[in-house]
Amino acid sequence: MWWERARDLSAVIDGMLSDPTFMPRIDRQRIGAAGFSLGGYTMIAIARGITSLAHYQEFCASAQADISCQSPPEFGDLRAKAKALADSDAAYRSALAGDSRSYRDARVRAMFAMAPALGPAFLPESLERIEIPVAIVAGAADTIAPVGSNARCDAAHMRQGELTIFPGNVGHYVFTVDCTSAGRATVPTRCIDAPGVDRDAIHGETAQLAEAFFARYLR
Repeated sequence: MWWERARDLSAVIDGMLSDPTFMPRIDRQRIGAAGFSLGGYTMIAIARGITSLAHYQEFCASAQADISCQSPPEFGDLRAKAKALADSDAAYRSALAGDSRSYRDARVRAMFAMAPALGPAFLPESLERIEIPVAIVAGAADTIAPVGSNARCDAAHMRQGELTIFPGNVGHYVFTVDCTSAGRATVPTRCIDAPGVDRDAIHGETAQLAEAFFARYLR
């Protein structure tokens, strides 16, 4: 489930803090995290954002519904597959019932989310209770996780939400790595940006924002 990704991140931290190679190199008081898209959602979930399937479904049934209610291209018809699992798999139905849990991990003291998705799934009051700094960056022309219902809405409900929107035709996948020629030919929607968008420049600006953000809060 989406929300269990935060639990998985906590498990990774557990593993690294108990690993003899990594453990001596990690300052437990300076742990931060960053993620893109569904990973950006995970950042907000581990900061204390609480998912509500009922809230998400209510949004998707309203006049405000947008493409956030559809599966992204890389996941295919995810909603239909999820419904089939919910109808046929008791374990899946049990996992669905865990949507309203908090997955806050107090060891993570600052979050950096790029083009976070599934904003309509968060309970607004849970975002208001987030006590740590969260930086959010997104593209104004994001057609996968539109900024109005995702990045802007998330940040607006946070006490320490810092929002940067790259203007113009900057889309969702600009934050992913540069593609090879084979990648551009195979998955152009993820690899080819709109005219005038410099992916390398966006990467550079995003890295600078992240570096400055973590320097401020993880000293």
